[in-house]
This record gives sequence, C-alpha cells and structure tokens, in this order.
Amino acid sequence: MGALLSVTAGTQQPAKFIVLRYRGAAQNKPPVALVGKGITFDAGGISLKPPPQMDEMKYDMCGAATVLGVMQAIREIGPAVNLIGIIPSCENLPSGTATKPGDIVKSMSGQTIEILNTDAEGRLILCDALTYSKRFKPEVIIDVATLTGACVIALGNHRCAIYANNDKLQEQLFAAGNNSEDLGWPMPMGEQYATQLKSNFADMANIGGPGGGSVTAACFLGKFTDGMNWAHLDIAGVAWKSGLQKGATGRPVALLSEFLLSSAGALP
Repeated sequence: MGALLSVTAGTQQPAKFIVLRYRGAAQNKPPVALVGKGITFDAGGISLKPPPQMDEMKYDMCGAATVLGVMQAIREIGPAVNLIGIIPSCENLPSGTATKPGDIVKSMSGQTIEILNTDAEGRLILCDALTYSKRFKPEVIIDVATLTGACVIALGNHRCAIYANNDKLQEQLFAAGNNSEDLGWPMPMGEQYATQLKSNFADMANIGGPGGGSVTAACFLGKFTDGMNWAHLDIAGVAWKSGLQKGATGRPVALLSEFLLSSAGALP
C-alpha cells in the first residue's frame, strides 16, 4: 500500500487499517463494502494548509466515523445484509521525512502516482483501500470521504456529492438521501475530466488542476474500481459545522443506512 504509506511518512504515528464485518445474510451473498477516509488530523503535509480553521482538520476522519456509525446502526437493526467496513486511517503531517511534491509512489493496484500536492492525501489512502476491498468480491462498494474543498464550493453545506460508475446505484443513493432527509446530489464523471490527471512521469497525478476539483478527485478514485459497482460520496460540505455550532453532524449515516435497509427490503 505505497499510496497509503506515503501519507504517513511525515508522522510518528503508524497507519491503521481497520476491517469490520457484519454478517446478517447467507454466507454466499456478496457483501456491500463501505470504505471511509480516516485522516485523524490533516495539516496538508509539505503542502501546508493555511492556519485559519486548521483545528477543524480533526474532522477529516468523518468518512471513517460514518462507516463506524453505519456499522453500529445496522448491527442494532439487524437486516439481512452482509456488510464490510474498511477504514484506512493515519495523520498527514509535515516533517523532514514527509512525502514531497514531485515524489512518485506505487499503489497497491500497481499503478503509479505523481504527488503534485500532498494535501490531496485522502484519495491516496482510499485508492489502496478500494483495491484491498476487491478481495471481498462486494456486490456494491461505496467510499465516503471529506475529500475536497471544491465540493463545498459546488454544493455548499446542504448536500453531499454522489458519484458513481453505475446510473442505477447513483439514483438509489440519491433517493435514499431524499427519503432520509440526508441530502445528496448526483455529479458527473467522464474522460474529459479524467484527462486532467495525466502525468509526464507516472500513470496519473494526484490532482487535476483548479477546475472541477471534486470531479477529478472522483475520477482518480474511479481508476481503482475497474469491474466494480462503485459509488463515491464527497461529504466535505456536510460532515461538520464551523463557528459557534462547531462539531460533527453525523452525516451521511442516515443516507447510507437508508440505502442498506432499502436494499435489504427492511424498511417499514
């Protein structure tokens, strides 16, 4: 997992890779896999973030917290579904050993990545987790991440972004958001965006330039999901609140729980 480990290079804390299992259906029924971004603090690495509101980067693990919340909800409700929770977790800090812009790392898939911005680290830990998740042969895989500031610019603090390589899956997640009042919005992908990730020295770069940043981040993750029924939720705008209301919101636990219960035919 060279992509994930490149993010931990600047911290003394070792990475953690958490796998949880809920078995509520027949053993031969393919599971749903949830992958949550677990950056416990994100200073940006060498591409250091500006100081204002950096304290809120403890919330960069809200994707991981969402997976834990959904696993707990499903365990308590007990629907007939098999569920895998996968959480890559680490810090992203600057130091003399940190990964530098211009470095090239090799992901678990074998694809190489040119690191142009060390603050685009969430996709680096997620891509190796997505590759790892294939061993479970999931029916559906959904990753959840506070991934991009560009998503906040696009959708504000009201809706998460829903990307998918399957129109039906995207529609199901959108409906689950509406039904649970934990709202999302379908977003586009496509080769015209993916070409922004081209690198002169590696299979891809980890950023795609200033335009369409949330979309190119999704396209990056999509390069690690060949043959999979996959969706990506960018929850950067909805996972926490700032100011006097500072704190995590618990979103999108309701959306994903609604999706899983609906898929299992367990809704009233």
